[in-house]
Amino acid sequence: MSIQKEPLFLEALPVMQQLVDAGYEAYFVGGSVRDMLLHKPISDVDIATSATPHEVKEIFPHTVDVGIEHGTVMVIHHKEGYEVTTFRTEEGYEDFRHPDKVTFVRSLEEDLKRRDFTINALAIGIDDQLMDFFDGIGDLERQCIRCVGDAKERFNEDALRMFRAVRFVGQLGFQIEEETKNAISLLKMNLSKVAVERMKVEFEKMIQSSYRK
Repeated sequence: MSIQKEPLFLEALPVMQQLVDAGYEAYFVGGSVRDMLLHKPISDVDIATSATPHEVKEIFPHTVDVGIEHGTVMVIHHKEGYEVTTFRTEEGYEDFRHPDKVTFVRSLEEDLKRRDFTINALAIGIDDQLMDFFDGIGDLERQCIRCVGDAKERFNEDALRMFRAVRFVGQLGFQIEEETKNAISLLKMNLSKVAVERMKVEFEKMIQSSYRK
């Protein structure tokens, strides 16, 4: 499977190439990589880079600050917007959603450690090299929903991830891995702290799921 065969990747490739040409790392990350590997339609792409927001803005003449405090800058290329986010680590989640501290880093692996599930912690570079630090490809093959690292930590960072795990069961037809399932059972009361609007979005996606029963 090549990113050259996916129209959305192909359209965003010049943005990635400019980052690489400037001496930074850049990868497509997250759900788009997962869906490509599953041969599913891709609706949008996310780019992660070792460049800081300031460095991204120096490279591209047209940008919009859409979440710069968390490292995200929208790059405008041929009248299309592409979200470019700096590799980062996060600490403290008192509201069970937003990190209390964000630190920009130069390591892709450190960035992917904060992702929710292994199947969403995949990255691919302009040379089609897949980066998989947490056996996300293996979990795709096993049709398994498994948290990156400690499941309880991931769900304490954002309680909505528990609902999202269930949504992926419906969307992909996968099963939730045992440790992840046990963490959901233990921490499910934290869902009461999630904003209704966020729950509604996940519920609507669940209703539209291909494998709902």
